[in-house]
Amino acid sequence: MNYSRTYRLSFAILFTCLFFIFTGYSILAEEDDEEFNEYDERVNLYKKTENLTSIPWYYLAAIDQYERNINEVDDERLTGIQFPDHKWFGQLAFDSETEHLESVIQLFDGIGKDGNGNGYADPNNDEDALYTMGMYVYEQLGNGKTYDEIFELFYGREKAAKLINQYAKVFDHFQTVDLHERAFPIPEYHNYSYRSTWGAGRGYGGNRIHEGTDIFASYGTPVRSVSYGIVEIMGWNRYGGWRVGIRDTQNIYHYYAHLNGFEDGIEEGTMVEPGEVIGYVGSSGYGPVGTSGKFPPHLHYGMYRYNGEHEWAFDPYPSLRRWE
Repeated sequence: MNYSRTYRLSFAILFTCLFFIFTGYSILAEEDDEEFNEYDERVNLYKKTENLTSIPWYYLAAIDQYERNINEVDDERLTGIQFPDHKWFGQLAFDSETEHLESVIQLFDGIGKDGNGNGYADPNNDEDALYTMGMYVYEQLGNGKTYDEIFELFYGREKAAKLINQYAKVFDHFQTVDLHERAFPIPEYHNYSYRSTWGAGRGYGGNRIHEGTDIFASYGTPVRSVSYGIVEIMGWNRYGGWRVGIRDTQNIYHYYAHLNGFEDGIEEGTMVEPGEVIGYVGSSGYGPVGTSGKFPPHLHYGMYRYNGEHEWAFDPYPSLRRWE
């Protein structure tokens, strides 16, 4: 038997395995760095624009996030802010794809501004777009308007102002825009069961469908926030009993219902993060305040999305399986 050849072959196999292992780690690290750098670059741009406009970076981030949530974002752009032509260019009749001198745009009552110092105001340039939005907010504040009034005026919707203010509070609290981590709502060391119950009929309160997933667990089982976000509403609902509604920055409203009680310190306006306990499994609901026991204890978990015009429910089951 040729031991030398065997050793050489074993060494070659070992070297190949180590090569692929370390190469794989390197690729993953690069991917992580790329993801981190994207969020890092966005925050750097927000803070740069804060220095130019005096608008806090987390408000600029919140405006950008609102636009990301309601618009299709170009992969080549760092921000999602988009301006209607009539706002950016005013009464100019030129093609919006053409670069324009800021001074000319101002003559025609456009709000487009040059944010990168090249003399042109390009709505598809991230620095120009963010600087223009920051200066618009700054000028409106100077006219005596509040942030709420400014956002409602610009977007034409009261809800836009509410959401942007919520996002700003979340970004300011956590000091980052990288808030994509998720957690399963029931801790893994507790017994629970669930299946897809989306669209099933419900009798109480009239003919309606089930807009969520029921996770059955024992009374008092902790219920955790699945995301970073802000407690938008909590209290009693005759359908959901004791419930908590949490809005994340991706504009998903997370609905936790039929609770037995709330965690101490949780109230409207509280900032939460993935895995943080917000309440406990119960069987409350289907009646006036305090009604309980009309069904087995479980958590009703629902997800709702807002697109700038309407809010609708969607099936949370695939997300739950992924987080689990």
